[in-house]
Amino acid sequence: MPAAAADTDAATHPAAEGLGGNDGATLAGRDHVVVFPLMSKGHMIPLLHLAAALAAHHGDHLRVTLVTTPANLAFARRCLPASSSSSVRVVSIPFPAHPQLPAGVESTDALPSQSLFPAFLRATALLREPFAEFLASLPSPPLVLVSDFFLGFTQRVADDAGVRRLTFNGMSAFSLALCFTLATRRPHVGVEDGAEFHVPGFPEDVRITADEVPDAIIQGGNLDDPVTQFLFDEVRDWEHRSWGILVNSFAALDGDYAAILESFYLPGSRAWLVGPLFLAAGESPETKEEDDDPEDCVAWLDERAASPGSVVYVSFGTQAHLPDAQLDELAHGLVESGHAFLWAIGRSGGEWSPPVDAGADGKIVRGWVPQRRVLSHPAVGAFVTHAGWNSVLESLAAGRPMLAWPVMAEQAANAKFA
Repeated sequence: MPAAAADTDAATHPAAEGLGGNDGATLAGRDHVVVFPLMSKGHMIPLLHLAAALAAHHGDHLRVTLVTTPANLAFARRCLPASSSSSVRVVSIPFPAHPQLPAGVESTDALPSQSLFPAFLRATALLREPFAEFLASLPSPPLVLVSDFFLGFTQRVADDAGVRRLTFNGMSAFSLALCFTLATRRPHVGVEDGAEFHVPGFPEDVRITADEVPDAIIQGGNLDDPVTQFLFDEVRDWEHRSWGILVNSFAALDGDYAAILESFYLPGSRAWLVGPLFLAAGESPETKEEDDDPEDCVAWLDERAASPGSVVYVSFGTQAHLPDAQLDELAHGLVESGHAFLWAIGRSGGEWSPPVDAGADGKIVRGWVPQRRVLSHPAVGAFVTHAGWNSVLESLAAGRPMLAWPVMAEQAANAKFA
């Protein structure tokens, strides 16, 4: 289903049981969509694209507001396409103080250590009151609230305000359905690492190994794990009360798993496949010539354009961290391969320094990389990736083959699926 159609369908689809107050008569005349992403670049960008797509396709009769916090305002505005920046209203609510977080840290990308991620999640739950005040300040309730999976408190706020909530989760329908099935039915328990097993409810050929089960699922019964505790306290019960879920994927790739995913929600709830959202959004800063490219990656690739497909692009995203020993081996392997490579090391390297010189045909960068422009460059022939879902979609759209190196979360499932 096209991304732009999601809001229209939302206005006519029967309400899920138990949501109350959201019948057609109540919704009549509502023309406002509120979008609230988790404060993390990988979570914000798809929902910025959704806001832009709604404004581009339905801006003549639909108002769109994106909610974030003060330290994320500039990023949100920069990532909105010029064509929609005036039609998408961006507002901020104060980010709450938390004793374990340094002042001014309002996104996962700004965390000095990933060990602070649980504290960050707990801080986001304190946004409930300022967000409720924001909704109450609106002249009338919105047609629908689209909010991140991790922001479970928004379901309670939406229920109190008589507003339908759609959950957004940045995973594929396959990986979401897989994780929900593993978490509830736990078919991996007792299976030896490396041994394959069938995932119940899936086609017979969907088989994974025990060591491909995400750590969060393995820790599912361990309430001593702080992230698991947060999911139990703030997400689990509220997530499945939502009116449905938006998935950044498309039917030709992921449609076979939508019904499995819907089975985990209230009767009548829907899973809408609305991606790839960056294509639905149209023009965006990542495709503009003036886009930030502080490391001159595109210019470096231009020098190799005479040899199409000659460059290997390597990136493990903004959150994953690899041990120094693995990074050392990868650096040696890339240099000794004899192939040109562009490696966006980002946070995966921490304080790591390359043990070898990259040479004339290698480039290692730590700053921002315009990944979609890099992947679509004719000099790039392959992508070594952590298989984060955003990266998978961008590589598919660019037509680049992937060599997957899963690091965390559901990335092993993405690698198997894509």
